[in-house]
Amino acid sequence: MDEVQALWDTMAEGWAKGDAERFAAVFAADVDFVTVRGEELHGRAEVEAGHARLFSSVFQDTELVPEFHLVRPLADGVVLVHVTTAITPGGPLTHAQAVVTRHDGDWSITAFHNMVPTAPKGSTP
Repeated sequence: MDEVQALWDTMAEGWAKGDAERFAAVFAADVDFVTVRGEELHGRAEVEAGHARLFSSVFQDTELVPEFHLVRPLADGVVLVHVTTAITPGGPLTHAQAVVTRHDGDWSITAFHNMVPTAPKGSTP
């Protein structure tokens, strides 16, 4: 679904520009967001504030490169997404599971759980 994937394009654009407002714009106002450290953020404003701090730290001048693994409609206007994102240069690979919903014709991420996957079985970390 192009509309759903476009949300990650917007996130990547905001990330590359260090623009936390642009990055967070794809999330619902009342999003439930779990960070890679397991912190729970409630609402777009908390996501924006958290990412503003990231963009002024070690993630300044980095890019977010998404790769979709699953885009699965669950019901009319509800989509489950699995996506990995590489932070380049030198950042971690993350995996997110997201619930994306459509309200009044607009898509937004209403639930987002992000984590750093462990190394594949049999590989050296």
